[in-house]
Amino acid sequence: DRYDHAPAMQVAHRSHVLPMTEPSALRALVEREAPDVIVPEIEQIATEELVRLEAEGWTVIPRAESARATMDRERIRRLAVEQARVVTSAYRMVEDLAGARAAVQELGVPAVFKSVTSSSGHGMTIVRDAAGVETAYLEASEHGRVRNARIMIEEFIPFDREVTMLTLRHYDPSGRIATTVMEPIAHVRPGTLYHESWQPEPFPPAVRNALRSTATAVTDQLGGVGIFGVECFVRGGSVYFSEVSPRPHDTGLVTLGSQWNSEFALHARAILGLPYAGPEPAIPAAAHVVLASGSGWAPSFGGLSTALAASGVRLFLFGKPNAYPDRRLGVTVARGRTIDEARALAEQAAHAVEARIEIPGRSGTGPAPSVAGDHRTPTAVEAGEPKRGRAVGDQCPVMFPVSW
Repeated sequence: DRYDHAPAMQVAHRSHVLPMTEPSALRALVEREAPDVIVPEIEQIATEELVRLEAEGWTVIPRAESARATMDRERIRRLAVEQARVVTSAYRMVEDLAGARAAVQELGVPAVFKSVTSSSGHGMTIVRDAAGVETAYLEASEHGRVRNARIMIEEFIPFDREVTMLTLRHYDPSGRIATTVMEPIAHVRPGTLYHESWQPEPFPPAVRNALRSTATAVTDQLGGVGIFGVECFVRGGSVYFSEVSPRPHDTGLVTLGSQWNSEFALHARAILGLPYAGPEPAIPAAAHVVLASGSGWAPSFGGLSTALAASGVRLFLFGKPNAYPDRRLGVTVARGRTIDEARALAEQAAHAVEARIEIPGRSGTGPAPSVAGDHRTPTAVEAGEPKRGRAVGDQCPVMFPVSW
């Protein structure tokens, strides 16, 4: 990873810290470890070097060209329109502020500014009037996964639902590559980052079929094997393709409760070449993020007794070594008799969790509610000094990924 003590490092046999966008560093790591497969977990990686490595015989999941295409919004949008022939919003590519102003004048407002090399909402801004163009252009060009003066501006779709279609390219029982699309996952982003998702989201048959055909068309063009998160907008009876990630998706965390095989298990199954005869039946479930409200190192967590009091609720803490405002430190996943019940349970549990941050230059810790507005008084145990390495009463210091 790009920083030490990243969550996966804490459970891996070996780990390395390197600038993953640096081709020579990526190649040196691959040649040193000689892996059976290379599985990118993030788009912020030297994709051109992945293409070269694959050409030399290394196996990249889902395949190197898929990683390169999805890293580049322009490339994936052209693939969607010209090859997969799916419906998207109108868009323009611009390279400077003057071009951005011209694009907004042509597309109208609201308009969405996006970094060319980004994912998960980083570098994205919705511009509602001409006065916001300069700020949005700078945000998109400077704060994507990689800095790039070239950005994408697209027509704003006033959607009814934002949906992720988890799409698995895998081997079927006969040994042939097949495509299976899971039940629709709806999600909301109060700002630009993932906040809550649930599955299954009911749609009329025509919309469900359009979502499935869109996801299948795009992923079949990308090829390879593994899980893809295909994001779409639904407006009335229309479906618009938005973007795709060639890996498990943040909105897909809900599958830890809604499906027998989570998105992670499905990804592993495809990578290992094991047969799959889905799709997964989905149980009503929802996921809700646990956010940090302060900055500091070694977060620990209180409020666990309250968070886990209801039946059907699970808590997954990521084990991130540091926090900053609104960083996702974990997620609650809840099952319910209905989607509404599951959403309410997941939200209540997430709001009960308190991230406690060690602030540099200050002794001890201070309570930092995980969600703005959640200010309940901590218990005596929660307010005390955290005990390292074990859970005490209602508090748990998390030095590695953990779940209940």
